[in-house]
Amino acid sequence: MVKKRSVYLEDLPMDEAWRRFTGALKAAGLWEPFPGETVPLSEAPGRVTSEPVWAAISAPHYHASAMDGYAVRSRDTQGASETNPLTFTLIKDEADVERVERPMKACNTGHPLPRWADAVVMIEHVQPGEREGELIIRAPVAPWQHVRAMGEDMVATELVLSANHTLRPVDIGAIAGSGHATVSVRRRPSVAVIPTGSELVSAEEAARGAISRGQIIEFNSLVLAAQIESWGGQATRFPIVPDNYEQIREAVREAAATHDLVLVNAGSSAGSEDYTVHVVAELGEVLVHGIAVRPGHPVIFGMIHAAGERSVPVIGVPGYPVSAALTGEIFVEPLISRWLGRPPLSERTPTLEATISRKVLSPPGDDEYLRVTVGKVGGKIIATPLSRGAGVITSLVRADGIVRIPRFSEGLQAGETVTVHLYRQPREIEQTIVAIGSHDMTLDLLAQFLAERAPGMRLSSANVGSLGGLVALRRGEAHLAGSHLLDPETGEYNWRYIDQYLPGRDVALVTLVRREQGLIVPSGNPQAISGIGDLAREDVTFVNR
Repeated sequence: MVKKRSVYLEDLPMDEAWRRFTGALKAAGLWEPFPGETVPLSEAPGRVTSEPVWAAISAPHYHASAMDGYAVRSRDTQGASETNPLTFTLIKDEADVERVERPMKACNTGHPLPRWADAVVMIEHVQPGEREGELIIRAPVAPWQHVRAMGEDMVATELVLSANHTLRPVDIGAIAGSGHATVSVRRRPSVAVIPTGSELVSAEEAARGAISRGQIIEFNSLVLAAQIESWGGQATRFPIVPDNYEQIREAVREAAATHDLVLVNAGSSAGSEDYTVHVVAELGEVLVHGIAVRPGHPVIFGMIHAAGERSVPVIGVPGYPVSAALTGEIFVEPLISRWLGRPPLSERTPTLEATISRKVLSPPGDDEYLRVTVGKVGGKIIATPLSRGAGVITSLVRADGIVRIPRFSEGLQAGETVTVHLYRQPREIEQTIVAIGSHDMTLDLLAQFLAERAPGMRLSSANVGSLGGLVALRRGEAHLAGSHLLDPETGEYNWRYIDQYLPGRDVALVTLVRREQGLIVPSGNPQAISGIGDLAREDVTFVNR
């Protein structure tokens, strides 16, 4: 079946797109947190409570010794001192309590306190007496000293954890300690991830060398599935579906029958083989096609009419890797968090204020999510923009955070203060060495060296060229800059430009590495290129790396 080429239905502002999508979810009863399910505590870490947890018993549920030592009546110890030691009688049977003047019973940490006792003397504060069974103390103890009173941690019927709480390891201990072996948690949203494209090959095939010119390694589904799992959902990766309308339709129909959300990766744009919007229209309703956001323009929101009168939301995810990953963060994560009953990640991640290191132009009308590296230079937090290409997945790998550029701002000015939504903890930013300038593989090796030899320290680099690096040093935006600028008059590297761009500055010039540069030619050098002059020949095409 051949479908007509798609075009963007609209280029909606993000708020309006969300309004349409959430409106359809509310109408279908899908905008409320999911119901709970009971799971063993061993399976509960990371899950979200669906109802409050109330203590079934007190913890501890008896008066317990907090130390290894001897249980006593605190009143019997009053008056003990170095000059007035008191002698106690060690008993084993509770019936002996009334037969001796000062009873004392051995106990270990956690043991129930005898009913007649109200304190514990630490074992190191007791010495043997002159007779067998006699023990001496030289300091008094207060009532309930070294005793964990019943309910010290929690009292039966007390609230242990509220609903919509993400369970941490310590929470599991608190639940168990309050008398429970299971807990009620939100059902994990199930999300189907369907990669589409006849040009795609799996990572496994590529690793075996089964990839040819024009084929692309499919890894967006790996990224999306990993995101979903990290956000508390359950991801199902479908096999790659070729650009065939019927096959894509059946994959979407199958996924909608057994999942809470369907993601169709690629095929959401306006290409001749971009079928997603037509599939959604046939199986349900297209709510949005095209959102004013960069990267991620061709996002699709829709609802699928599944079996049993179920409505299942579907999101058409752009094929470019950065667009796909950010679509997950911007649109998929808030929906999963809603179903789990907690705020979206954007409201839970740390932010900080930083100075943008250079001017950034942004097309008016689009909200842009700018990837940045962040570091502290001279007491100032600096954010440096990374590559903005939608296909440059390494820009997300290297990013320390995201800066949102509002749709009508037209960009950012160098030196402007921005809010960075961090991918890392602020303390990591404090220990980041910022390198801006020309790139060399040596910087990657140094970054690895730091990771191995100085855990916690990082080298963050942005590749803007040698002059860009010197300018960054002049502005106080970097700790170091890579530079390989040749003075054609003297044949000397860098000094002339340091004098020009950093006049009067106290700088250290380190010859870090020497590298060999040249021309790479096809095997056998069929055009007999022997030097730079050959590049001027009309039959020679030269591409700079």
